[in-house]
Amino acid sequence: MNIRANILLRVYLAFGLIVLFAFAVLLRLGDVQFIQGHKWRAMADSLSTKEFDIEAARGNIYSNDGSLLATSIPEYELRMDMLAGGIQNKEVFDSKVDSLAMKLSQFFGDKSAKDYSRFLRKARQDSARYVLIKRKVSYQDLKVIRTFPLYNIGKYTGGLMAIQQNRRIKPFKDLASRTIGYKNENVKNGVGLEGAYGNYINGESGKQLMQRISGGVWIPVNNDAEVAPKDGADIISTIDINMQDLAQNALKEGLIRSKAHHGAVIVMEVATGEIRAIANYTRKEEGVYEEAFNYAIAGNQDPGSTFKLASYMALLDDKKVDTNTLIGTENYKLPGGHVIKDSHGSIGTVTVKRAFEQSSNSAVAQLINNNYRDNPKQFTDHLYKWHLNERTGLQIPGEARPVVKNPATNKSWNKNMTLPQMAYGYEMMLTPLKMLTLYNAIANNGKMISPIFVKEIRRLGNPIEQFKAKVMNEKVCSDETLSKLKAMLEGVVTNGSGRQIVYNPLYKIAGKTGTAQVADDNLGYKAKKQYQASFVGYFPAEKPKYSMIVVINDPIGEYYGALVSGPVFRKIADRIYAGDIKMYSGIKQNLVGNTNPPEAKAGQSKATKKVYNAFGIKALYAAKSDYFNSVDTSNGIAYQENAPVKGIMPNVNGMGLKDAMYLIGNAGLKARVKGSGKVKSQSIQPGSNIGKGLMVEIELQ
Repeated sequence: MNIRANILLRVYLAFGLIVLFAFAVLLRLGDVQFIQGHKWRAMADSLSTKEFDIEAARGNIYSNDGSLLATSIPEYELRMDMLAGGIQNKEVFDSKVDSLAMKLSQFFGDKSAKDYSRFLRKARQDSARYVLIKRKVSYQDLKVIRTFPLYNIGKYTGGLMAIQQNRRIKPFKDLASRTIGYKNENVKNGVGLEGAYGNYINGESGKQLMQRISGGVWIPVNNDAEVAPKDGADIISTIDINMQDLAQNALKEGLIRSKAHHGAVIVMEVATGEIRAIANYTRKEEGVYEEAFNYAIAGNQDPGSTFKLASYMALLDDKKVDTNTLIGTENYKLPGGHVIKDSHGSIGTVTVKRAFEQSSNSAVAQLINNNYRDNPKQFTDHLYKWHLNERTGLQIPGEARPVVKNPATNKSWNKNMTLPQMAYGYEMMLTPLKMLTLYNAIANNGKMISPIFVKEIRRLGNPIEQFKAKVMNEKVCSDETLSKLKAMLEGVVTNGSGRQIVYNPLYKIAGKTGTAQVADDNLGYKAKKQYQASFVGYFPAEKPKYSMIVVINDPIGEYYGALVSGPVFRKIADRIYAGDIKMYSGIKQNLVGNTNPPEAKAGQSKATKKVYNAFGIKALYAAKSDYFNSVDTSNGIAYQENAPVKGIMPNVNGMGLKDAMYLIGNAGLKARVKGSGKVKSQSIQPGSNIGKGLMVEIELQ
């Protein structure tokens, strides 16, 4: 083969290989473009753009009286696009950037104007599209910042981007904090109302398309969300903010006074089962208490003597005894040597009613054991009928499961000891709320209802769901038994263990003291002695409106229920009663005319009438205007019209300073004030002609 042919062969071979390679490349490009194109395009999009969730504004939680207990407020993360449409022109940016830097420095105070200017210019030089300016900026601050140079060009054209984030706050700080609860990323199941009603409160997240830029930063593709978030619904709770504040303060004072480890208070409205206040405190250090655990619904312990109500209810309903049945209170020895005795000593042979009032352990143990030992199931069936062995089905999570023994199912049942010890509240585990539910049934004429914490759910102000207490038992006992139990509970306060502390002559309280030795975890009762002091009852006894329980654990020194929990109960009940005129009974209406009404300042008629009406006093008014003065007559006090007339000095005698200053100011006068109380004299006589700017001197006494 000659040289020419050899060269041509090599050229053809090389060209053929090139053509073959090019054909293979084309085939591969076609495969990538047309066959696998959808896959790679989707992958490219997923790497550069992505849909992010936009957090919805969570719903509010309100108290029963409309006070805001928890709400979400918007906070903003401020960023800046250095190449936004309105500032792309370098001259526009350079002419305003120093002014913007000075404003930011003055407003935030974290950097000098020079540092801000250097920072913004460097970001502009780097063509940054998502520069962080500030985090956690309030909406009010954002409105001010939008007026700054460059940012005031337009909502987006000036480069300012405000990324909204929501922050949860509680306006009343720690009031009902545990009941309101919380929800955060570190807690799988939220606590309290925040957790229980998360599906309503959370709302529905929106969608925002974001694009990844250099540095791995994601920025919004569009100014507006693709799917707008749907705000959460509002929860209307049963909590009364004033009662809650009262309960927490009284409990904390009681715990500090007793140097106790922890305690709980619950206030419930009798007829509705609505929880008006629930407080829990745990000692963190000497004199310092925090709400760390909800003992009211999760603190399962031996209830002690407050359980005697259930024992006597069973005895009376089965007609085993009557209130005048006699029973000894001497030490009661059980087979096996265990002795049940009263800590305050025997009070001899007394009636069943007296034994209850004095909280005799020995008496109730004898009565239950003597009447039910041959058939203990008859007794425990009562407890199961009253649902003491079941959770009440609360609207918030965390309720402990009660432990009430049964001879048929509990292997730990001791035929000699369990029944008599159950009689006065041992060998069982019940929460404070469970005990309150039982007492509330007595106050509610025998109807047992489950407590509720939420009464309504609203969206955009419209109710979407309403709640009422579930009836657990229409009638826990006969009317005859109910009447006797009410008399016994009232007797505890008027004649028994609660008289010295809880009794108030102004209104009737019915209730029961309780003192129980509690087990120290796994060490049992023989370790260091710890006690639980409690008082549970309702008021006013003749027409109950509220039931309440106070439980204080591990007090130092005195540990009896009446001495430790009684003062807390009394303080809360007194304040609630004083603040609710509808609970007052026997108030007479006084027709004012021939008698003197309570002294009142002259002034705004509407306010005075409101006070008189609240106290059931019908006053005689010789006035129809907004303001009036009182006039002494032989028939008492009447009120005459005091309508301001332009250019005439008003009569401010007898008024308080607020009303007097209002009328003087409206008349165009200036005032010089001496003293305090009611206006005694005025330097310009009423009815005199006056001009604007005159000085009038008023003396108060």
